[in-house]
Amino acid sequence: MPPPKCSGASDSCQHSQEYNSQPPPSNFNMKFVIVLAFALFAVVAARPSAVEIVRQSSDVGVESYNYGLETSDGTKKEEKGELKNLGHEDEAIVVHGSYSFVADDGVTYTVTYVADENGFQPSGAHLPVAPAA
Repeated sequence: MPPPKCSGASDSCQHSQEYNSQPPPSNFNMKFVIVLAFALFAVVAARPSAVEIVRQSSDVGVESYNYGLETSDGTKKEEKGELKNLGHEDEAIVVHGSYSFVADDGVTYTVTYVADENGFQPSGAHLPVAPAA
């Protein structure tokens, strides 16, 4: 910005009007905005469709529960849990369940599991198995 124009003996200086106004946007800026808008549109258009719940059930009691869920993309989840040794020092919850999903390779993977006082114990055809001890 050039120095302000000042009147000789006066202490007040004023900027010329041409430097106070914003310059018009350059062609580069306009092109950038247009390309950015198209890129954002492409990202939104490529977004996968929304997944919907097609089945859902649950039953929650004092000593047990079970629930199931299935979505439109092929994901499924089933689980049952119950208290074991109710009222004793070794009381624990035991959970049996499974879940499955369709991976990016188109294969449906299923995991079944038990979770109890011994921890989470998953199994599935695609999971590695530890060697026998």
